[in-house]
Amino acid sequence: MSSVVDRPVLAVTSGEPSGIGPELCARLPERKWPAHLVVIGDAELIEERLERAGHALVVRPWQPGMEPEAGTFDVLHCPLGTPALAGKPDPGNAAYVLNTLDKALEGCMQGVFDGMVTAPVNKGVICDAGIPFSGHTEYLADKTRTPQVVMMLVGGGLRVALVTTHLPLTEVPKALTQDRLARTLEILHRDLDVRFGLSRPRILVAGLNPHAGEGGHIGREEIDVIIPVLERLRAKGMNLIGPLPADTLFAPHTLREADAVLTMYHDQGLPVLKHASFGSGVNVTLGLPIVRTSVDHGTALDLAGLGEADSGSLFAAVDLAIDMVKIRQRRA
Repeated sequence: MSSVVDRPVLAVTSGEPSGIGPELCARLPERKWPAHLVVIGDAELIEERLERAGHALVVRPWQPGMEPEAGTFDVLHCPLGTPALAGKPDPGNAAYVLNTLDKALEGCMQGVFDGMVTAPVNKGVICDAGIPFSGHTEYLADKTRTPQVVMMLVGGGLRVALVTTHLPLTEVPKALTQDRLARTLEILHRDLDVRFGLSRPRILVAGLNPHAGEGGHIGREEIDVIIPVLERLRAKGMNLIGPLPADTLFAPHTLREADAVLTMYHDQGLPVLKHASFGSGVNVTLGLPIVRTSVDHGTALDLAGLGEADSGSLFAAVDLAIDMVKIRQRRA
């Protein structure tokens, strides 16, 4: 087991090999981290990206138990399925991408890693390889047999969680059940306490419809689903405010004392958060038995190989993972 108090050991998956993930990982030596970072990916690819970034470091094949060593860059090697060309993803590397996630997750579950940070993947390319894949969040939930997880993005002074994630908008009302909403709020409330150190967090809850349904005149989901759940959970001691109209919920005076916002679907809350924090936001998966953070952006194929990608979100994801690991340790 690693020593989470002194120096957490974090797995950093390098993501889609033809995207910006490998070069973002190659910029990790630009900071001194209070953690031992192990990048998971093809060693030759990472070495080439390190050279492009101007870091004269020796890529060291990492094994559990190894301590950091000056002048080295630790990589848990996963061989590419096919050569990776910057900006040109190949379905032949879909299994490789998933293998990096599996190795990180396995290490976390075995206690070798204290948490994992993920660079972006290309969902479409993985699906083109004949492997159903809707995203990191769902994949990790399935692999850990977690019945429900919660996607939350952190940045710009905001924490925004979602009840539904990667669904067509037409399917959201049907997916918004009392049971799903209640479990989402319970996970969010618990992890804000356990993983973020916020006791009795104050959570603002958005309505689904414009004007939060206008008393049933613009939809009944607030009356039939959201309000009954909020009333039941308030009776259990949760500090929940809402349902609030999403168009005014994000006003500064409303957010001032909030610890988190819960929105009903993906594009209801994330445009606001990304406007406030793009380039430095972090995606967090709540409800998992492990700590997992990620960048808030995609593979940026148009920037791959140019050395122009902004590493801010990856660095913020590493920082947050370290904080979450240490808070968890203190609460254990």
